Amino acid sequence: MTPRHLVLVGLPGAGKTTLGRMVADTLRAPFVDLDAVLVRRMGMPISRIFAEYGEGHFRQAEQEAMLAAVAEPASVIAPGGGWVAHPGNLDAVRPQVFVIYLRTSVATATRRAEEGDDRPLLSGETPEVRMSALLAEREAAYLRADAVVENDRQGAEAAAAEVARCAWAGAGW
Repeated sequence: MTPRHLVLVGLPGAGKTTLGRMVADTLRAPFVDLDAVLVRRMGMPISRIFAEYGEGHFRQAEQEAMLAAVAEPASVIAPGGGWVAHPGNLDAVRPQVFVIYLRTSVATATRRAEEGDDRPLLSGETPEVRMSALLAEREAAYLRADAVVENDRQGAEAAAAEVARCAWAGAGW
C-alpha cells in the first residue's frame, strides 16, 4: 500500500511546521510547508501577500500549492492554519491525505505564534482574542481530521512521536 500524504492542521502556533519537520525526518519523507512554498513562489512574505492581494487570493494560491504537493510522492504537509476551513479544500484532496489535528489551547497557540513569523490574521485586536475567534471559526473543520494529537502540554519530541504513530497506523507509512 502506498502511504497517503500526512497533513497537519490546527491554529497558527499549533506546531504544524515544527512537528512536521520532525515527523518527516522520522518517516524519511519530504516536508512541505505551504506558507514557505507561497513565499518563494510569490517572492514576498505572507503578511505582504495578504496586504497586497487579500485573503481570497492567498487561499486560492494555497489550494493550488496543496494540489501540486499531493501530486508528488507522499510527504508531510503543513498548510496554513485556515487551509482546512476554506470550503472545498479538504474535499479536493481527501483520498490522498491523512489529516491530523494538532490541538492546542488558545493561550499556547498565541504565545507560540507571537514568537514566530508575522501572522496577518492575528493583527488588530489582542492576539489572544483573535486566536479565540479563529478557533471558534475553524474548530469544526479541524475536527474533520482523521486523528487528533494534543500538542499543548507534552514536549515537541513526544508530540512528534505520537503524530508518527498515527501516520504509521492510519496513513500507511
